Amino acid sequence: MRETGNEEMAESEGEVNRSDIMQLIKRREDIDEQIQALGGILTSNKIGMTEPLVDAEGYPRADVNVYQVRHARHKIICLQNDFKSLTKEIDQKLQRYHEQLRERGLTEDRMDTEESTTEVHTAPIAKVNLVSEGSPAFHAGLLVDDAIIEFGSINSQNFSSLSDIGSLVQLGAGNVISVKVKRESGSHKLALIPGPWDGRGLLGCNIVPYSDTVDR
Repeated sequence: MRETGNEEMAESEGEVNRSDIMQLIKRREDIDEQIQALGGILTSNKIGMTEPLVDAEGYPRADVNVYQVRHARHKIICLQNDFKSLTKEIDQKLQRYHEQLRERGLTEDRMDTEESTTEVHTAPIAKVNLVSEGSPAFHAGLLVDDAIIEFGSINSQNFSSLSDIGSLVQLGAGNVISVKVKRESGSHKLALIPGPWDGRGLLGCNIVPYSDTVDR
C-alpha cells in the first residue's frame, strides 16, 4: 500500500496546474514592465545598450548619467535573461498541461499567454527564420519560427512591407520595442532593444514576410 502511495505522489508531483502557469505568466509580465521602465532611463539619457560611457579621452561622459545608465543596462540584461528563462519554462509547462488533458480525454483548455484576451490584431505579419546567438534578438527571447503579430506599433492593420519594421528599428535603436509573437504554445510579448552588437545589423535575426512562409 505504501509503495502505491509513493507512486501516486510521484505522479501528482509531475502534474502541471493551470494556476501554476498563470503565475509564471504574471511574473513574466512584471519583468517586462521593469524592462520597459529601465528602457525609459536609457531613452531619457539618449543612449542605448552598447554606446561607450567614456569620451575620447577616457573620462566619463558629461552628457549622460553614467552610474544610472550602467545600472539600467545591467538590470536590463539580467531581466532579459530571466524573461527568456520564464518563457522557456512556460512553453514546457503548457506542453505538459495539454498532454495531461489529452491523456485524460478532456477537451483542450485554450490558455492564452497574453495578459489581454481582447487583442484584435492577431494576423501574423512576418516570421523569424534565423536568430544569432548573443544578439539583441537572442537576448529578447526571439526564436526561429516565431510568427510576429505586432512589432512596436506595426500590426496587420498597417503593415505594408518589411521596410516598415526596418525603419522602426532604426528609429528605435537603444529603446525598448514591444514585440508580440505567436508560437505553438500561444502568444508571447517580448521586450526587444535594437542596437549594435558583435554581429551585423541592430537585431541579429532574419525576418521574412509571413506570406512567403505559407504553403502554396
